[in-house]
Amino acid sequence: MKKIVTNIMVLIIVLMLILEILSNSSSVLLTVENGFKIWLHNVFPSLFPFFVLSDILINYGFVDIINKYFKKVMNKLFKISGNASFILVMSIISGFPSNSKYTKELLDKGLIDINEANKILMFSHFSNPLFILGTLAVIYLKNYKVGLLVLVIHYLSNVIIGFIFRNYNPITLDKKKKSLKEIFDKKNNFGLILSHAIVKSIDTLLLILGTITICLVFTNIVTQVFNGNLKLTFLVNSLLEMTQGLNYVSMTSLTLKLKAVLSVMILSFGGISVHMQVMSILSDYDIKYLPYLLSRLLHALISGFMMYFIFDIVL
Repeated sequence: MKKIVTNIMVLIIVLMLILEILSNSSSVLLTVENGFKIWLHNVFPSLFPFFVLSDILINYGFVDIINKYFKKVMNKLFKISGNASFILVMSIISGFPSNSKYTKELLDKGLIDINEANKILMFSHFSNPLFILGTLAVIYLKNYKVGLLVLVIHYLSNVIIGFIFRNYNPITLDKKKKSLKEIFDKKNNFGLILSHAIVKSIDTLLLILGTITICLVFTNIVTQVFNGNLKLTFLVNSLLEMTQGLNYVSMTSLTLKLKAVLSVMILSFGGISVHMQVMSILSDYDIKYLPYLLSRLLHALISGFMMYFIFDIVL
């Protein structure tokens, strides 16, 4: 019965969206075009190299190196394996939703299990540092120092999330994982590994493009429906798509402090668009969304409080 009700609700919502799209086709087309431009000029250039290189690193044993030098520290702090540390390190460099891509790669190769995958996703949600110091700091907040503070707080609060949930699906050091040497096919040459990495990376990026575009269409429809109610429009758009929320914050007459607070909260939550990307990339596995959602809400609250109290001290 519950499934029937859910299906009917989905059908009604989709039909309403189709009618809205048909009645505002020109606006929707511009939104789709804008989504493609965001993907082409921001997402693809920043993620594609990292996706390809990380795949090569995994195939050539870099995970074993990370495991060797980080396993004791990571297990003591977060109770995760050294293999999962690879996801954490690479996510800090490249930003979300790359954490889901790296998680999937290690799951595919048997280097982590599903429990550890669910755990590491909770605190590997890092925004791309170039996006924070470039787009957010320069374009939206127009203050590089504030952008740098957002970066530090966003990262630090993520570490706090990891420490809070350290006893969730704990991994002990003596729990043996499959060695990369056991699964690496020595017959594969570099050219073959590179070509496979490129194909998989492009497939993932196309999935991200589709998700971004759909969420931007939703935000466009929300803007049309709640036209005139700026608070409601801001709230819904911030929940749906991160960049739209940040853009709304930048256009308000709020003080720089409150803009920084709202910006770091939106960044830490990530938006439903990012959530959908993460879940879609990992759709082959039984990933639990509720712990991920809970950690994002907690991440937003912690980072917001930290920014509110630290802003006046640092700046």
